Amino acid sequence: MTEALIFVISFIASFLFALGGVGAAIILIPILVSLGIPINTARPAGLFYNTVSMAGASYHNIKHKRLDFKVGIPLILSSFFFAVVGAWVSPSLPSRLILLLFIAFLLFSSGMFFLHRKKAVHQNRTDTPYISLSLTGALAGLLSGLLGVGGGGIISPLMLMLGYSPKKIASITAFVVPFSSFSAFLTYWTMGHVDWRLMLIVSTGGMAGAVLGTRVMHNHLNPQTVKKILGIILLGMAIKLIFKL
Repeated sequence: MTEALIFVISFIASFLFALGGVGAAIILIPILVSLGIPINTARPAGLFYNTVSMAGASYHNIKHKRLDFKVGIPLILSSFFFAVVGAWVSPSLPSRLILLLFIAFLLFSSGMFFLHRKKAVHQNRTDTPYISLSLTGALAGLLSGLLGVGGGGIISPLMLMLGYSPKKIASITAFVVPFSSFSAFLTYWTMGHVDWRLMLIVSTGGMAGAVLGTRVMHNHLNPQTVKKILGIILLGMAIKLIFKL
């Protein structure tokens, strides 16, 4: 029963977060812990889940030629390296501090989607500011390793600040998250136990949910709707963690 429940939760979470190209580990990890799974097992499971689910969403974007590789590469390189750094540092930090980082991360991301405004002419940027994108990837990778998430919740609002359209952001984030998630997962694997059965369950549900969510986002939602959905999801998770704190 628990395994079936985990599969269903993985599918739903991945579907919702794929609407904005954001990995769902941020919600999956606390759910797994609430079901009695140790945090050291939940983190690599969440990261592997992000890797598989967002890889599925990214494949769908590449297949339909929605992905701008030039924008994605600097994000991938910096996030991949700094995710390893974050994963190595994370075990030495107090659990309360990790929870506070979760909350700050969610509130920042949600606030950016609800409050940030750009003139329409700047919302379809096509150039590649390598330094800004590399710094964005570095921050996202560091948080990915520290928290056990993919970093999409940081990449998305920061790219929005840089002037990229929400749908382009969703495609780029879905492309970057698997790399940062996988590098952090490998690091956690070298430091502790990995439950492969658990990862198979959440990854299977994640793949199906991510592909469906990406298809719905591109075919049925406009950019403003995508932004609102992301903001609501992230704010809801922040409130949940505040009550837990």
